[in-house]
Amino acid sequence: MATTRRSFMGLALALAALVSMGTIENAKAATAEDLNKEAELALDKLYRTNSVAKEISEKAEAVLVFPSIVKAGLVFGGAYGEGVLMEDGKVNHYYNSVTGSWGLQAGAQSYGYAVFLMNDKAVDYLKESHGWEVGVGPTVVVVDEGVAKNLSTSTLKEDAYAFIFDQSGLMAGVSIEGTKITEINR
Repeated sequence: MATTRRSFMGLALALAALVSMGTIENAKAATAEDLNKEAELALDKLYRTNSVAKEISEKAEAVLVFPSIVKAGLVFGGAYGEGVLMEDGKVNHYYNSVTGSWGLQAGAQSYGYAVFLMNDKAVDYLKESHGWEVGVGPTVVVVDEGVAKNLSTSTLKEDAYAFIFDQSGLMAGVSIEGTKITEINR
């Protein structure tokens, strides 16, 4: 219980820091149409630069795309962005991605990520949970260069695969572990 309370407090402080720095507004799309277009462009760019992502997309049941996540921190930090769930090439739902953190950190950065949901179990969990915390529920593998070298469509065994892309800024490291993904109205 105390750990949950601390996590909530850390998340609240991180979000307050993001709001005060104006970074959340930078991570919000102006309209649903803008978010749809940004997600489609982000996926196209990911597929052009990462052939493994393209191969996995052809086997996935759905893809959750966050084209722009803004992360900032000074001891307490947070990240926020909005994304879409695409099934059969069409946007079906909208989500936000929120992460809170604390520790030795300073800086700001932006990035995007896509989570390929490989089976109905993962898609259903996302839709039925009232906020999916990455790391709880379906197994998510973050695909970096090392993982990508050993991954093929015949070795896919996990529920979801995440690709982080378009990193820029002055903050070391990106992780989506502990990120809370919640459906939003758009």
